[in-house]
Amino acid sequence: MLTSLDLLGHRRFLPLFVTQLLNAFNDNLYKTTMVLFVVYSVYNSAESETVFSGVASAVFILPFFLFSAIAGQLADLRDKAAIIRKVKAAEVGIMSVGAFGLYLAWQGVAVHVLAIPLLMLALFAMGVHSTFFGPIKYAILPQHLRQDEVLAGTGLVEAGTYIAIMAGTIIAGFLANLVEVAALAIIGFAVIGYFTSRQVPPAPPTGAPEKINFNPFTSSWKMIRECADNREVFYAIMAISFFWTIGSVLFIQFPPLAKNYLMADPSVASMFLVFFSIGVAIGSVAVNLLLKGKVSARYSPLSVLAMGCMVALFYVICRAWNAGLVDHELMDIPAFLSYPLAWAVLTSLLLIAVFGGMFVVPLYAFLTTKVPASQASRAVAANNIVNSGAMVVGSLLALGLSAVGVPLAEQVLLSAAMCLVSVWLGGRLYAAERQAEAEAAQ
Repeated sequence: MLTSLDLLGHRRFLPLFVTQLLNAFNDNLYKTTMVLFVVYSVYNSAESETVFSGVASAVFILPFFLFSAIAGQLADLRDKAAIIRKVKAAEVGIMSVGAFGLYLAWQGVAVHVLAIPLLMLALFAMGVHSTFFGPIKYAILPQHLRQDEVLAGTGLVEAGTYIAIMAGTIIAGFLANLVEVAALAIIGFAVIGYFTSRQVPPAPPTGAPEKINFNPFTSSWKMIRECADNREVFYAIMAISFFWTIGSVLFIQFPPLAKNYLMADPSVASMFLVFFSIGVAIGSVAVNLLLKGKVSARYSPLSVLAMGCMVALFYVICRAWNAGLVDHELMDIPAFLSYPLAWAVLTSLLLIAVFGGMFVVPLYAFLTTKVPASQASRAVAANNIVNSGAMVVGSLLALGLSAVGVPLAEQVLLSAAMCLVSVWLGGRLYAAERQAEAEAAQ
């Protein structure tokens, strides 16, 4: 069996990998630059900053809820490579709008009336873009890879995504005060992504032609209902969705927590997300090595339980943090790292993400290997629909907790408790997997 890295030497995988890597990088560069610039340069209170961060997350997530069913149908009934090229071409225009919004905000021109609405418009459009790209980057793998390569390919896609997020986050942390440079960069990377997308090999539809249902509500309900009939896919979707409910709460908390609780500047807030991204990438590769290429939820319950323990540890460390020992000015990375508990904060974040990656990566492989190839995109799309709803709930939960005055550190503890639900869902999935194997052996 080919190792994960061997796949990078093949055209059937490399162009897709590079295209999705650039997509994740540019998407995160824009989102993080926008949020950090507004949080640190426009607003001056923890409440308004948390609200903006939550609203931005909801704006990006909403298209997944509205359009994932249509995206899944299109991806299964049209050439996936052709769709990739079209959405990457659209990204160039979307990023041009976002760049103009960043420029206006940087210049202080109509910040609340025009600049921030343009930033949100581009963010919503990028959500639409990602909605149509998302089902393809996983569902195309069974068409281009062998059965024993799919988990490795899924792990590489997931690891590459988070490495790209890490890179985008690092650069965004430095460009939060150089938004004119960020504005040019996001357009440039969108153009590069379009040209790499042209190298993805064709992936024509494998099923019989069907009529596309463009009603987002009826098509979404039909798609979810069909996936619910497959217990393995159903529990995989539920487990992934609850995982991202937890993730959405944590990601909303990071920038305000860094600024108002840990007294850290944008570069440190960016570093938090970097460590999280590194951890998911490590977990994505590690679980493939443990499973030896087999698509299985064997390690999922234990992984998410360990993740919950690390979230609880992160809460304890945050509670132990004493900002009175440092200056009240925001710390940059060297100043932050000089503080005794800084490495404990970063290590706990890293381990949260490592165990999170080990939990979620095999579950994505379930979506594309436990259904016919002609329905793989729709399974991923159904997952995206439920995921987006779960992430909106997570965003609203974070906003609600902030509105009633629950401290940020205590919100982190709630995320640890929520991991117990994911442990149960992971256990149900593994039980369904073993039952399916027993039935197949009869």
